[in-house]
Amino acid sequence: MAEFVREVMTPGVVAVGPDASLVEAAQLMRAQDIGDVLVTTEGHVIGVLTDRDITLRAVADGADPLTVSAQAVCTPNPVVIGPDDAVSAAVALMRDHAIRRLPVMEDGRPVGMVSLGDLAVTQDPGSALADISRAEPDAWPGTAPT
Repeated sequence: MAEFVREVMTPGVVAVGPDASLVEAAQLMRAQDIGDVLVTTEGHVIGVLTDRDITLRAVADGADPLTVSAQAVCTPNPVVIGPDDAVSAAVALMRDHAIRRLPVMEDGRPVGMVSLGDLAVTQDPGSALADISRAEPDAWPGTAPT
């Protein structure tokens, strides 16, 4: 089993600026096949924006996703973890804060993300969550399969 976060995290991050529209962020999520982006300014993380945030904090209230900024809807000051922290610490943070994703920070900069699915694949590879997390996504209607 993996011991350190760097062994289970997805390296690299996808980020948008605070003034990016929710449409821009959603299109980036779709293109990258991810459920979240970091909201950054000058390389510093100021929030995490998830597909769920867009749905529940904007679209469900009738807000125009073309005019609402990522910063207005994101979760500010996210809980983060370091790449050399123990996987057990990531699990504890996720449990304690009821979150599914943790930005991985090194020297004040984002270097990756660790998700509940990442942990399932490495810590409990036979679980249903691990199977789902490993599965290739379906193609969007009107697009070619990957």
